[in-house]
Amino acid sequence: MARFSFRGFVYVLIVMLGLLSAAPNILPQSIKQQLPTWYTTSTLSLGLDLQGGSHLLLAADTNALFEKQLNSFSSDLLSELRSQNVRYTKTTHSLTHKDSRSGSVVFTLRSADDARKVRDAAYQISAQPNGSSALDVTIKQNTVTLTLNELYTEQLIKDTLSRSVEVVRKRLNETGLTEPSVTLQGKDAILVQMPGMSDPTQVKKLLGTTAQMTFHWAANSQSEQVMNKQDAAGNTYRLEQKVALEGEHITDAAGVLSSENGQPVVTFRLDSAGAKQFATMTRDNIGRVLAIVLDDKVVTAPVINSVIPGGRGEITGNFTLPEAGNTALMLRTGALPVPLTIIEERTVGPDLGSDAIQTGVESGVAGALLVLAFMVAIYGRWGAIASFALCINMALVFGALTLFGATLTLPGIAGLILTMGMAVDANILINERIREESKKGRPAASAIEVGFDKAFATIVDSNFTTLIAVSLLFMFGSGPIKGFAITIALGLVSSVFTAVALTKMLMLRVVKSKQKSTQDRAQQRVPLRFSSPLLRLSDKLSGINFLAKRKIALAVSVVLTVLSIGLFAKPGLHYGVDFTGGTMIELTAPTLTTDELRNVIESNGFDQIAIQEYGSEHHYLLRAPVLDSSGELENSNAKQTDALKRAISQADSEVSFDKIDMVGPKVSGGFAELSILALLIAGGGMLVYLWARFEAHFASAALLTVILDLTKTIGFFALTGIEFNLTAVAALLALIGYSINDKVVVLDRIRELLRLDPNKPLADTINEAVNSTLSRTVFTSVTTLLALLPMAIFGGDAVESFAVPMVFAVVIGTSSTLFITSTLLYLLGSRREKQGKAQLKPTAEEIKASLSHIP
Repeated sequence: MARFSFRGFVYVLIVMLGLLSAAPNILPQSIKQQLPTWYTTSTLSLGLDLQGGSHLLLAADTNALFEKQLNSFSSDLLSELRSQNVRYTKTTHSLTHKDSRSGSVVFTLRSADDARKVRDAAYQISAQPNGSSALDVTIKQNTVTLTLNELYTEQLIKDTLSRSVEVVRKRLNETGLTEPSVTLQGKDAILVQMPGMSDPTQVKKLLGTTAQMTFHWAANSQSEQVMNKQDAAGNTYRLEQKVALEGEHITDAAGVLSSENGQPVVTFRLDSAGAKQFATMTRDNIGRVLAIVLDDKVVTAPVINSVIPGGRGEITGNFTLPEAGNTALMLRTGALPVPLTIIEERTVGPDLGSDAIQTGVESGVAGALLVLAFMVAIYGRWGAIASFALCINMALVFGALTLFGATLTLPGIAGLILTMGMAVDANILINERIREESKKGRPAASAIEVGFDKAFATIVDSNFTTLIAVSLLFMFGSGPIKGFAITIALGLVSSVFTAVALTKMLMLRVVKSKQKSTQDRAQQRVPLRFSSPLLRLSDKLSGINFLAKRKIALAVSVVLTVLSIGLFAKPGLHYGVDFTGGTMIELTAPTLTTDELRNVIESNGFDQIAIQEYGSEHHYLLRAPVLDSSGELENSNAKQTDALKRAISQADSEVSFDKIDMVGPKVSGGFAELSILALLIAGGGMLVYLWARFEAHFASAALLTVILDLTKTIGFFALTGIEFNLTAVAALLALIGYSINDKVVVLDRIRELLRLDPNKPLADTINEAVNSTLSRTVFTSVTTLLALLPMAIFGGDAVESFAVPMVFAVVIGTSSTLFITSTLLYLLGSRREKQGKAQLKPTAEEIKASLSHIP
């Protein structure tokens, strides 16, 4: 008794911690003012799709980084070799494919005896703190090839991106932007999120400019490596490739008007080390031209007439005052260590974000109320306990998301709704198990204990397979899709706790309190009563021969799959910009008709833009293909979008740009590859898990059925023309998890019945298992549909790619569980019987028992 009380205390403590974590999200302001700030400020952040704002995905140009480092090392090495009188000829430099991690520097030694000197000098110049060398040296027939070490390049990328994140964050903070978020994404990208910013044009200029300033002497007869650089007027300068002074020594800069001619200039100040170096180099090079190069362009190239002490200087050029201010800001906050290019841009207007919140909350509440009402209608007071546990489950999910500092997005809301629909499955499974034990005459407390014990393994199996699919969403997804995955994962873990632990404790409490109130021992042995019209109706749906029409069912499924594959081929899927790349603009133009908007677009030379009426009147969707195959948006679609916005704004001053998505080909190509990879790994991971938990033919039957479900859902996308985007991929992976969950419950029951009576005909066993889990299958599907339908009907276009296909998938998945999985398992099992194999491998207990009979 004491142990149970302690367990109950732990359960209550977990629930209280979850509720306290979730509370700041709903507390009124009057109460928040009386609580500590550290507690009230711990709330869920809203994603840009809910509150409006912009996000930019910036990719690092690692080739420029590698070239710079290789040039630096090779220049130092060649200088060292000259000091040691090592003679060489034919120095060449080449970069390999743009996706490669390194280039090479090649030169030929005059004497083979100098090879050891080259290796020693290379190590001394590029030695790293861990004892390794940054340079790989290959010498064949006196030809030396220098490349960057792979481990060094990996660490270089990591360090460079970390520094880039800090520079980007400083630049955004200097602009006064409210709460910008700058985070690493993947191995070579930076994600910038700016809540409330509907026009990121100015920020794009700041982030798209590297602001790498270097000082170079003009080349002379003694210069080893020479490069040509131009200024804004097109004049060419022959400069030494070696950097005389790095711009990283700049500690302060300002855009001001020159006291001499009143023109905008940028003044700068160097740190102590830079000032000392600057004074020395100007003293030793009087009469030479010193060029200041900013982002590969010569800004100014004055002749050094005297020593410049103090570390102060001035950059003149054809600046406007705002340009001088921006240049000073970038120099002041530091140069980006590597060029960053915009490969994805998404903007959501504040009005669209508020609408998304309203529709998401309304559809979520409606779905939750329908699910709770349905549970009470099925199981009465036991359904009310399950509903209470479901509410606690959702509160725990919100508490966990808040505790982890998660961001709530529209797909996250969809995940919460789907989580609730799927979490009901565990409660229904438990109640159906308890009902079965009660029908056998077990007393209430015993029926609850045995019912929970029998349901536990099935719940773990079904939820674990779903977690496999969800984990892939987190691994391969980005932004809102990761939020969707985290939400479902937390919901599944929480639902196991609330269903198995909390619900059991509450049900036993109710039973024991009732037994205390009735001292009659005979009354304590009375089984639980489950009585409702829905249960009585479900009890009548028994004795169905699901295998009687197995050939017809399988043929219909295969035909639908073939048709779906045909629809996939033609007309094909309606891909979103996530996969095709390009630009999609959602706008509201109150004074323009479709024809007038088309005339405005075409008259301004935008011939490739498709126009579509979208939703309500004067609401339009514009699509433009990728214009720049290099993967950069800044020089193509971004400029086109800015020009298009200006043209439409001139034609309609009341226009509002509700949403803008720009995706480069590099990102869209990656989405397609990762989506296919995620689906394949999800299937493979589930197959391995099911093979480990079940027999091979059980796993094969389940996976083949899921593949059939998946192809039909893809065909549904093609038939309806619903946009296939990242949200659609989330729907497919959620479908895999949901569908396999459904199949595992039936397979688990078949395995259980086979263990009880292995000699019973396989067809009878399968039919009995499907019939015994029929109530659970139907009720779970109905509750999931009740959770999804409000979102599918009222959720709007933002979640259409998820909710509508999921409704279709639930219907298809349920029917395939009843008819197709059972048929495939029967066919595979019959084949196994003909081969003389048992349906199940013997358990450890069975093997031990059989060995005990051997004399």
